[in-house]
Formats: sequence, structure tokens, C-alpha cells
Amino acid sequence: MNLLEAKDITKIFGALTALDKAGLVVKENEFHGLIGPNGSGKSTLLKCIAGAEIPTSGTITIGGTDITTATSPERSRAGLSIKFQITAILPQLSVYDNVLLSLQAGESMGRLLTSKSRRSLDPKVLELLSRFRLSDRPDELAGALSHGQQQWLEIAMALARDPKVLLLDEPTAGMSPQERRATGELLAPIKATCSLLIVEHDLDFIKDICDSLTVLDQGKIVATGPTAEVQEDPRVKEAYLAHA
Repeated sequence: MNLLEAKDITKIFGALTALDKAGLVVKENEFHGLIGPNGSGKSTLLKCIAGAEIPTSGTITIGGTDITTATSPERSRAGLSIKFQITAILPQLSVYDNVLLSLQAGESMGRLLTSKSRRSLDPKVLELLSRFRLSDRPDELAGALSHGQQQWLEIAMALARDPKVLLLDEPTAGMSPQERRATGELLAPIKATCSLLIVEHDLDFIKDICDSLTVLDQGKIVATGPTAEVQEDPRVKEAYLAHA
């Protein structure tokens, strides 16, 4: 089943056409990679899907719901969650409270004004911390975590509302090889409940975890399909070699 679909997305900035009828499809329970040389339009397409940019033309749907011009809350209610490259944790709050606040975003004002919200959400907070190897750090300030752990914390926060599709923008940037391997291991289990669209420069990482790939070059789709097929496509190799 197609869960997320971006179709014929064009984005024009003045005289620059950043995207030219680009598109992709993310299926249910699928990890889909979006790759391409620098300046290919990857980030622009991801921003259009996330709502940070509105396409000049084209449509974006999730679960059949048109979110092309939807607000961020509307996209969230439709089942979309995103983690951009720059970490957006709250460094002066504890690791526990960062996840708690993400969960409380879906709570009513009445529950937030009482202690019921924190008590009822405690098991979910602890479960997310355990899944992302942070169960021994709940009371530490989030800003004291290593770079890799901060990335894991933010992924846990993005998953707090049980999205249908998670968008990740270069989640392994700045990580050590060990942290990159661990990130792949931590992401693998979410496929059972959440699809993933990931932009990543580490091609070895993305090939290891993604079922399918879409390749952009100069704002246009070069190839899309199963990972093994796309990475052997001569057009893909040419696109990367041209920018080497």
C-alpha cells in the first residue's frame, strides 16, 4: 500500500527551478532512501513534504489525505513526523522531560494542568528511552549527551506520537562509525509500525537499511525502485560521477 506519495513536485525560487516534476512513493512498512549529489534538490523535496516549503505545483498525500498545503499540526495529525539535520532537543531539560513533552503535545489542556498526564505517560517515556539506549540517562540534561545520543533522543521524540511516516534528514551526520552502525540497529524495529523516508549522504548506511531508493539530480528524478536495482543503474552512477 502506498502510504506517502509526492507527485510532480515543482519548486521554483525566482529564476531557479529547484525541483522539476519530482516525486516519490513510500509504501507501508518500508524504509525509503532519498539520495543524490549535492545541490540535487533532496532537501527541498523533503522540506516540501514536511511543510517547510510549499510546492509551486504538484501534490503530496499521506494515507490518501492531501497535505500539499497543510499546516504542521495538520501534517502531524495525518501521521507525519520529522527530524531535521540540526538537533532540536531542549538541552536544559532532562532526557526524560524531552520525551515527555513530545508525548504531551497530544494531551488535552485539562490533563496537562494536573499530574495525571505525567503519570499516565511514564511507561511510554521509559519504553522509548529503552528502545534508543537512553534508559540509564533519564535524569541527565539532554545537552550533556554525546552527539549520537542527542540524535537518538530526537528520533525517540519524533516517534512519540506514533507517526505513520517518519522523515529523517541526515541523521548520521557527525556520528562515529560505531554510532552510525548503532543508529541502523535502532531504526530497524520501527519498520513494523512506521515507514521511513531518509535523506542521507552516507551511501553505505542508506543501502544497508533502505528497501528502496529515489535518486535526484538537478531537481529531476534519475531513478527510483528497489535498492539493489537503483544502485546498479548506469544513470545513477553517471549522476554521481559527474559531481565527483
